[in-house]
Amino acid sequence: MGDKLVLTGGNKLRGTVEVSGSKNSILALMSAAALGKEDVCLSNIPSNSDVYTMAEILRSTGVQVRFGEGCVYINGKDIVDHKPPYELVRKIRASVYTAGLLLGRLGQAEVALPGGDEIGSRPVDLHMRGFQTLGAEVTVEHGFMICKASRLTGANYYINKCSVGTTINMLLASVLADGVTILENAAKEPEIVDTAILLNSMGAKIRGAGTDTIRIEGVRELHGCEHSPIPDRIEAGTFLIATAAAGGEVLVTNVLSEHLRIPIAKLREAGAEIIEGDTDILIRANRRMKAVDVDTAVFPGFATDLQAPFGVLLSQAEGAGIIRETIFDNRFRYVDELRRMGAEIKVERDTAIFRGVDRLSGAPVEATDIRAGVAMVIAGLVAEGITEVSGVYHIDRGYERFDEKLRNLGADIRRC
Repeated sequence: MGDKLVLTGGNKLRGTVEVSGSKNSILALMSAAALGKEDVCLSNIPSNSDVYTMAEILRSTGVQVRFGEGCVYINGKDIVDHKPPYELVRKIRASVYTAGLLLGRLGQAEVALPGGDEIGSRPVDLHMRGFQTLGAEVTVEHGFMICKASRLTGANYYINKCSVGTTINMLLASVLADGVTILENAAKEPEIVDTAILLNSMGAKIRGAGTDTIRIEGVRELHGCEHSPIPDRIEAGTFLIATAAAGGEVLVTNVLSEHLRIPIAKLREAGAEIIEGDTDILIRANRRMKAVDVDTAVFPGFATDLQAPFGVLLSQAEGAGIIRETIFDNRFRYVDELRRMGAEIKVERDTAIFRGVDRLSGAPVEATDIRAGVAMVIAGLVAEGITEVSGVYHIDRGYERFDEKLRNLGADIRRC
């Protein structure tokens, strides 16, 4: 049956919460670290199930992965297997990074088309075209992406649709290639900058990460180093939105506000008071929020991973607000669960219209993916009565001790 989270709504959130290391970043960093033949120490590791799944995927190829207290040591000197097992790869989308890793190190990769949340179409054609540009032969056979190259050679690659996954995979594949690779229309997300910083610390020559043009000069080998991933901007944004929805005053620490410019602006527009520090953000929400409109977008726009939590806020804000989802085509699956709690929402293709109700009502609901799961928890915080959230394994994939952190802020939440 799996765990459930049981919440009794109505408590305001008060106190301090520390954000963990970035889940989206660490999965890319673990793959990047395996490109080297010496120990790479990654600290501030979030303890979520996706991290452990990635560790098992890497181990299946021969990578040494050792966990210490709050850190992980990775050494890729013994990589031998170019085909990680399907039953592991299918669990997380980030498993696609093993294609760039294995192609770069072994000259071949056979990776199952990746799994993860069912939030819409996420094809790998951009990855395949990028690998082909570097000189690899790439085919899809029986659900596997098969890549082979006697030697990768740097080239110019224009990424037709700005893609975080493609940008990271091209970094992994090209750092050990011959010559210079230029990525145009590259994604600018902080997780890409974080990956480039780690690779440069290992001896890579990457310039322009965080802009739309990245230059990678291939090197012969990479060495060990120590690196701490950036704070998880999605977790930080989730706690800010949860406080705005439930009310209260929370200090969010270990956060970089420049990673959350648009979400912070939208929360202020909705009526929250926000004070930004160097590495913390204080949010006060002492009245009902006002409805606002949001379009999701690639960084530095409003992150699609914060869309579902923000939808909960709009569901009981004053007035009508609109969310337009521009990244994924199936990210309103949580709406049916919110309607079970009394929300008034109309969805038309990529747009959802929220008419705020005075109060949601507790009900049994299901987490359909990671971000929808935390949205249901936030809904339980603001609802009258008891809310039971099933499918908690989704939440555990992306958040470290989420229920415990909320409980420390005063939420009435328990795990069954």
